[in-house]
Amino acid sequence: MTDQSGREPEQRLPARRPPSEAAPAARFSAPESAHPPELSPERAAKIVSQSASARWVGFLVVVVTILFFTVYYFYEVGAPLGLSEPRLDAQAEVQQVTAIERGYNIYQANCARCHGPQGEGTSAGYIGPVLNDQMKLFDHLNARYLRNVLTVGGRYVCGSATSLMPVWADTNGGPLNYRQIEELIAFLRAPSTQEFIIRNPELNEPVVGSDGKVKTFRGWVDPAFKPDPAATAVPACWAGTGGGATPAPGESIPPDAVVLEITAEGIAFNVHELEAPAGETFYIHFTNKDSGVGGHDVDIELADRTKVADNAVLKDAGEVTYTIPPMDAGTYTFICSIHPIANMTGTLTVR
Repeated sequence: MTDQSGREPEQRLPARRPPSEAAPAARFSAPESAHPPELSPERAAKIVSQSASARWVGFLVVVVTILFFTVYYFYEVGAPLGLSEPRLDAQAEVQQVTAIERGYNIYQANCARCHGPQGEGTSAGYIGPVLNDQMKLFDHLNARYLRNVLTVGGRYVCGSATSLMPVWADTNGGPLNYRQIEELIAFLRAPSTQEFIIRNPELNEPVVGSDGKVKTFRGWVDPAFKPDPAATAVPACWAGTGGGATPAPGESIPPDAVVLEITAEGIAFNVHELEAPAGETFYIHFTNKDSGVGGHDVDIELADRTKVADNAVLKDAGEVTYTIPPMDAGTYTFICSIHPIANMTGTLTVR
């Protein structure tokens, strides 16, 4: 004990222990098995070879990575000297073609009844203005103007209460959504230099004609068209009418005369099959129940579209009796010249 009393301080220190043997060196080092053996020449050569292979692999990875990003870059933006088309541009062209082909179906289902299947309008007896005129397509029928007319209607755009152009955008009560509006505009602005495929609107499959070939169509816009510097600008709004005159008062009808009855309602005839006697004058009593659609009439044509009877247009709701001169026996077509569609077409058999 160091606190023993009665002893000098030196005597109170702990007792010394006898010297002991030094601790072996192995006690402070790893076992022999933990020490790596000396590298043999073969082992050293193998390590060097593996290191060289690893460096080559790394080099190839870097080269492949650089090549990949280079190829991808030119795939996106296009190769120099116009050797390839940028991917986004190519995809935009594909989407534009799709929009035009869908717009074609929208036009045929909604617009052709007034403007004609080919946009011929009043020049072919329809109530709507001509759309395929190059002067109009050059600047007047631009995408912005078409979008405005389709969105708010002709009455708002033209400031005319008598405009027959309805509202088409569903945001204002029309039947078409914004995508259909854009696709319809794409069709109206489609180039005449490119051919497009007519597709089934429900299946989106190409429509095949009776000849076994896929049906196609072309746009109306001629990219090479340039108006005459002296040409008159196209009016901002069309103010024409559907053509035809107001019918004159009908003549008196003999009591024994043949009178055929036809009624137009909802832009459709109520009958599509009529018979009349050959070599005799007969009459067609026509009743128009439609208003604000440009009028209706009943014309008679041969198979080659030659008119046999070109009757006056009844522009509003009302009645008129047409006098039809004697006709040879045969099969004729009676049709509304303002709306020459299937619903307003029928067969007249004269016998």
